[in-house]
Amino acid sequence: MTPLRLTGPELALREVEPDDTGDLLAIYGDPDATRHLSFEPRTREQVEAITARSIDSAHATPRTEYCLAVTRRGERQLIGYARLATEPQQAATIGFALHPAAWGKGLGTETVHLLCALGFNVLGLHRIWAARSPLNEASARTLLRAGMTEDGRIRDHVFVHGAWRDSITYSVLEHEWAPIDGLDTDGAAETDRRPSPGR
Repeated sequence: MTPLRLTGPELALREVEPDDTGDLLAIYGDPDATRHLSFEPRTREQVEAITARSIDSAHATPRTEYCLAVTRRGERQLIGYARLATEPQQAATIGFALHPAAWGKGLGTETVHLLCALGFNVLGLHRIWAARSPLNEASARTLLRAGMTEDGRIRDHVFVHGAWRDSITYSVLEHEWAPIDGLDTDGAAETDRRPSPGR
């Protein structure tokens, strides 16, 4: 496997490594960071399992899941976790979480752009979609700034904190996405690159 790496103006996405567990726990174990996610704060053992599964998914053939560390460009420390999972019909779902210290700086929007670059420029997808908690207005602004469109609501989508909650969904099509300056997908392995119909 050739490790995947994508870079943007401020951030980079790279493969998850075993020593990322502590930094990932600082996010997934934090009640504030997970308040609007689809699960409750994770234990160290659970985060260790997530790290291991993320590493294993990078070796799958064909690869259908990209679980990636979000770092500041030029640095190694994980400050976020991003995921793209492919679906039939040239589509994928994306999600991400950043450490609270990285909130409010536009880094969520750049993370979405990096995931879109992976999906559209590298994997040749046609549609990418995401979901958020109805109470997560910051996520709504992030997804809209990245060029996604609100599609609708999935009722009782996830069971978390002892109750069912809805999700608000967003999507962007290949021809709608306008990449920001400074995105670089040269670090994507040729084995990951897939031409899309019409290209």
